[in-house]
This record gives sequence, C-alpha cells and structure tokens, in this order.
Amino acid sequence: MVRKIVFAVPGDLATPTGGYAYDRRVIAELTDMGWHADVLDIGGEFPFPSEHARRLAGERLTAVPHDRILVVDGLAFGVLPEVAHDLRTRQGLVALVHHPLALETGLTASQADRLRASERAALAAASHVIVTSRNTAQRLVAEYAVAAERITVARPGSDPVRPARGSSDGVVRLLSVGSLVPRKGFDVLLAALERLADLPWRLTIAGDRSRDPRTASLIDATIARAGFGNRVSVLGAVPRERLAALHDEADLFVLASRFEGYGMAYAEAIAYGLPVIGTTAGAVPETVPAGAAMLVPADDPSALARALVLAIGDADRRRRMASCAREAASRLPSWRDTATIIARALERLA
Repeated sequence: MVRKIVFAVPGDLATPTGGYAYDRRVIAELTDMGWHADVLDIGGEFPFPSEHARRLAGERLTAVPHDRILVVDGLAFGVLPEVAHDLRTRQGLVALVHHPLALETGLTASQADRLRASERAALAAASHVIVTSRNTAQRLVAEYAVAAERITVARPGSDPVRPARGSSDGVVRLLSVGSLVPRKGFDVLLAALERLADLPWRLTIAGDRSRDPRTASLIDATIARAGFGNRVSVLGAVPRERLAALHDEADLFVLASRFEGYGMAYAEAIAYGLPVIGTTAGAVPETVPAGAAMLVPADDPSALARALVLAIGDADRRRRMASCAREAASRLPSWRDTATIIARALERLA
C-alpha cells in the first residue's frame, strides 16, 4: 500500500522557526520511510489571515484528494474552524499543534479569547491531533476539549553532535537562540544582564529579526541604552553550520521564554552538552533535565539575574550541569523516532 500524505503549511516551509524546522524534518523522515509526502503551501498571513488569505487556504485544502491523509500545521489550522468543519468527513484530517495560538505573548485579551475559541472549534473537527509535548497534550484535554485518545505526543528529534568545547579566556560566552518575538523574553534577559555589568560575560542572540520588527528594534535600543554594543551580538537567523559553531563556542545557554510548547532551542543546547538557564514556562521543565538547568519563573529579571550570577561565577557548577546535559543528550529522541511515532498514528487513521 502506498502511504500518501499532504503536509499543509502556512507560507514558506524554509521559514527559520522551530515549528517549521519540525515540519521539515518530519516530512523528510517520513519520505525516507516510504511515505509519499507532498507539501502544500496554503498561503501566509497566519495566524491573523485576511479574508482573501482565509479563502485561498480553504480552496487549497479542500482540493486535496481524499486518498491523502491531510496534516495541517496548527499555525493555520486553529484559525480555520469553518474549513476544518467542511473537511471533517475526510478519513484523515490531522492537526499538528506546536503550541496553542492563544498562548502567544503580546496578544490582547480579546485576541487571545478569539484564538482560543477558534482553535477549540477547529480541533473538534480533527480526526487526530499531534503535539510536541505532554504539556501541550494536557492543555488540549483540559482547555480545548480534545479527547486524550485523539492526541499523539511526538517530541521533536535531535541530531547527534559533538559536545561544545566552550571558551578558555575567562569570559563566559552566553548563547540565546530564538526568533525576536515577545514570547522569547529577550527583554527580560537584557534587563537581567544590566544587573551583571561587572561580571565577565558576552551574549550572542541568534534568531529571525523579521517576524516582529518592533520587538527587534526595541532589543536594539535596549542594547544601545545599556552600553552593551561590545558585549551583546544580535546576529539574526543564521545557517545551521554557523549555529553549530555558536553552540561549540558557548559556555552557557540562556533563554527567558514566556511560554514554550516544547522548546527546541533548549533541547538543542542539551544535545551540545551545554548548561541551561531558562524558565518554568510551558513545557520547558519537561524538555530540560533538572540537573542540567536552573529554571526561574518567567518575566522575572531578578530571578534570572540571580541564576546567571551563580552560573557565570562558578565554573564548577557549570561543569556539573554540563555533565548532566551530556548524559541527558544520549536520551534525546532522534528525528526518526519522532517520525516513527507520527507514522504509527497516521497508519491507524488510514
């Protein structure tokens, strides 16, 4: 039997975010496993599509042949409840939820309420839902009325990499990876670092600057105001080879996320054996092993600063955390593991 699947993604599959990276790797693995996997671009503007974008997405989705399992990325699925309702009679309509749309930072209360209601209605029409963490699965059951038996948890995979070598000049290299959007908490990180100006550190931020130009401009302004021009580098999105080099040079990974549906950047840091400082938001405690990390409440620059003081000032502590990270790296799933879990769920639908 030829196993046929269509992955519907909003816009360019090459977009440099964790969600799109997950889609790319799963599609590649399923193809290698013998699935006939097509990618369908259903247009941009999500999760706030214009009527034209909404209509275009609906037309493209309804045109998918019925002998294909249709997997729709949650960035679009959650705001297309009418389309999902029309497609509900398909043998396989699958929502891939990276994290609930209403939990994006920066939304007004009314926007969050509309997104929550829309996504709840859309998910009611799905044959199955794939999520990237137990935390998201629990939220969908408790807050979105999705039955637990309709959910498959498929954690993002990791690639085997050489442990980071770090620096050797007494200056602690901090690495932070994520798109420059409010949810990633770069404003909180910079506020914490302003309290640590007398400590020996350098920070590199790698992440897409184009998704939220206002946030990117605010980060630039904060760096200039704090006089951190020679201590903080904001590189924008970088190719995989450059990102690997940044991990290799780093002594400590830090990300002050306000919410994560999984936290692929955290997991990648663990794969490199880096100590981690992060937050307790969303699925981060599930993603990062306790011994390898110090996690603080989100939106708390003081707590983050205290954790950074401990890590920057104590090389032995960093070495112990790195050892835990290296041990945990061996237990991270591979992308083939992730795709195998998804394939089993899709085969049950077929």
